[in-house]
Amino acid sequence: MIHTRKQLELLAPAKNADIGIEAINHGADAIYIGGPAFGARANAENTVADIERLARHAHRFGARVFVTCNTILFDEEVAAAERLIRQLHEAGADALIVQDMGILELDLPPIQLHASTQTDIRHPEKARFLQDVGFSQIVLAREMTLTEIRKVAAATDCTLEFFIHGALCVAFSGQCYISHAHTGRSANRGECSQACRLPYDLTDKDGNLVASNQHLLSMKDNNQSANLRALADAGISSFKIEGRYKDMAYVKNITAHYRLLLDEIMADTPEYSRTSAGRSTFLFQPLADKTFNRGATDYFVNGRTADIGAFDSPKFVGEPVGSVIRVDGKQRRHFDLTSAVELHNGDGLSFYDRKGELVGLRVNRAEKIGEDFRVHTADAVPAELFPGSGVFRNHDHEFERMLEKKSAERRIAVDVLLTETPDGFALTLTDETGSSARAELPHGKEPAKDAERALAGLRDSVAKLGATIFSARDVQVQLTQAWFLPAGVVNALRRDAADKLEAARIDALPPLPRRAAVEPPVPYPETELSYLANVLNQKARDFYHRHGVQLIEAAYEANEHTDDASLMITKHCLRYSFNLCPKEVKGIKPDPMTLINGKEQLTLKFDCKRCEMHVIGRIRKSVLDMPAVPIQFHASRPATFQAPH
Repeated sequence: MIHTRKQLELLAPAKNADIGIEAINHGADAIYIGGPAFGARANAENTVADIERLARHAHRFGARVFVTCNTILFDEEVAAAERLIRQLHEAGADALIVQDMGILELDLPPIQLHASTQTDIRHPEKARFLQDVGFSQIVLAREMTLTEIRKVAAATDCTLEFFIHGALCVAFSGQCYISHAHTGRSANRGECSQACRLPYDLTDKDGNLVASNQHLLSMKDNNQSANLRALADAGISSFKIEGRYKDMAYVKNITAHYRLLLDEIMADTPEYSRTSAGRSTFLFQPLADKTFNRGATDYFVNGRTADIGAFDSPKFVGEPVGSVIRVDGKQRRHFDLTSAVELHNGDGLSFYDRKGELVGLRVNRAEKIGEDFRVHTADAVPAELFPGSGVFRNHDHEFERMLEKKSAERRIAVDVLLTETPDGFALTLTDETGSSARAELPHGKEPAKDAERALAGLRDSVAKLGATIFSARDVQVQLTQAWFLPAGVVNALRRDAADKLEAARIDALPPLPRRAAVEPPVPYPETELSYLANVLNQKARDFYHRHGVQLIEAAYEANEHTDDASLMITKHCLRYSFNLCPKEVKGIKPDPMTLINGKEQLTLKFDCKRCEMHVIGRIRKSVLDMPAVPIQFHASRPATFQAPH
């Protein structure tokens, strides 16, 4: 199919409404955020009132709010989820991000549906199916290549969304059960224990040690800065930043970084435009490397590469600074080091000790000594730091301080026209999207003593929109002659016009359309589903039965699968990482390997045809003995804000 839409959306995360508001101010076209429950991030929940407040701010700019409802649900949670969805719609949420197909069987309000990354969309057939059952926007798997994305784009006309920055789950999203198997905390229900960030030993089939005490399932962070144009050309319309657990500074910096990059693309390619209005100006220089990351990879977008793992540490190492020259030998209160960057009081530094573990320390005072720096520390310099140690900075105190303050301003360009009426004056504001508002004010007409000065003053006065979300673009004063107007009169006229224009913009904002499902129901690409389909409730079973699926195994979280199973399926391959890939090295066989963490052992099996690695294990008895605990959600007061639906 030919994609006619050329709008590009920058989609930013929000742990809470305040962060979401700042993401809008820093250039986001849309925000995704969790509600009070069922949002797949147990510690990133927000009230319906929070969603209402965020939506009110976003809609001023034509930006949108997508709310996550992407856990898989127990039967006893389905009714509560339905009540919550209605409240979110009433609060002004523009779309719902969904994993559990049982939600499509509910009596839903007319809210747009987006398929979560947890639905594991890697193939055109799955993407087309989700479009045909009513999803308007779908999140493609992070592991996809440009070629694979193009194939999905050719088979669909819904909006394709893709992660462009942030932490990478090593497993295909929705296909990781290690956390549930080991702790009872399900990643599909927002409680991942992050076993992928633990250190492991790796042994071959004969027990020979291949790697020791490395974070072998820990990936570097996603960074598609260099691939945005290629992704847009391949069919991606929504560019998603990961990070619903991230702090304010991260969201400000990374949103601003990608706003500038996408604006460059749209300036160079006129057929691309953005989905919201206004332009953000930044009071700092966005630098993606300054905020938390585990190193950068573009993962599989341009094909498989070897350097995708953050095996040394799952922590933020930081930017290289230099190396230690000498350490204070008495009290160990300072050390000298070469530095390629300006160090500041309060900076955070890190280094690797002799065991390869990352160690951090705080700069109490940084003192310039010639071309080098003397770093004074509040506590004794760690014994592991010695001359020759490489040092990194993972907290730039001055940069973080800039982000604690007001760091951006977003304004919508307007044309300003001052005219006169039979009994006074009128001010008309027309914004960059074509919305217009007119304010009139009766006032006597007294000729100005200095006509030229009066007209110049009127132009300046009507253009002073600093207290609003607007900025003047073209200013015209069309009067029969230069009249004297007191500043208070002009101010009142300007405020009234700006308030009316903002209201007009909200009234003109259309609801995101809900895609109608194809009738009769289209068949699912398969007739049998294993636990990998994450079907946990009867509504989800009903959905798949309606679409031709005959056999449905219960989700892993139902605790019915007690034998060995694939607890993680990933495109990351440790055979490839250690130059043991049968496709790359002649004579090598894809024999199983073993991951070891303490007493825990996980078998690795390799599906070379699909280029996938399976991490095999079984559910612990202690987890089987745990009772299932449904998420608690009680209906709150109805939202007072009615979105323009």
